[in-house]
Amino acid sequence: MENSSTIELARARMLRDQLEKRGIHSRRVLDAMSRVPREKFVVTPLPGDAYADRALPICCGQTISQPYMVAIMTQALDLQGSETVLEIGTGSGYQSAVLAELAEQVVSIERHADLSAQAGRVLADSGYRNVALHVGDGTLGWPAAAPYSRIIVTAAAAQYPPALLEQLSEGGILVMPVGNPAGQTLQWIRKKNGRLQTLDLAECRFVPLIGGHVERE
Repeated sequence: MENSSTIELARARMLRDQLEKRGIHSRRVLDAMSRVPREKFVVTPLPGDAYADRALPICCGQTISQPYMVAIMTQALDLQGSETVLEIGTGSGYQSAVLAELAEQVVSIERHADLSAQAGRVLADSGYRNVALHVGDGTLGWPAAAPYSRIIVTAAAAQYPPALLEQLSEGGILVMPVGNPAGQTLQWIRKKNGRLQTLDLAECRFVPLIGGHVERE
């Protein structure tokens, strides 16, 4: 079994080689990702493998995104610490933990009950108390806690789900991958004066967003 120094070395390499060298400049995001124990959120042959530069499989046919994709999505949210963030796709809970380091409250929706329960256990064991997990259709958002100043979607769709845009507050930011399995683009969307401002951030590849209110190309 790898010792803690080996894991710390793997985490440091991730921060330096995968994030900083690729343009992740937010000190808050880098510090948050230096604190979150990614090895607790994924099962790998060796704990240090959790910091590899790739997406990794988790249960229910889902994946944990590569560290760079977590970082660029989190950086794009521009979290200052007072926000309530809606996360669509809890997955392993790793992205939830990073968000919890940076925001006041995280509301996370997962359609797989087993995956949500597992993520909840790891988040609790890791000391995160500002993450509320729910099982449901992420394309519907979570109206009970709306509006949200930030929304992050960790699965791809051809269009933004209308319910998420409705639950995004004025001036709020939504980050999600848009496209189909053949090609996806990570997009930044801001709602301003009832209109959407958009910016393409990077090419990406995510699992498809599944739900009752999602369009496919």
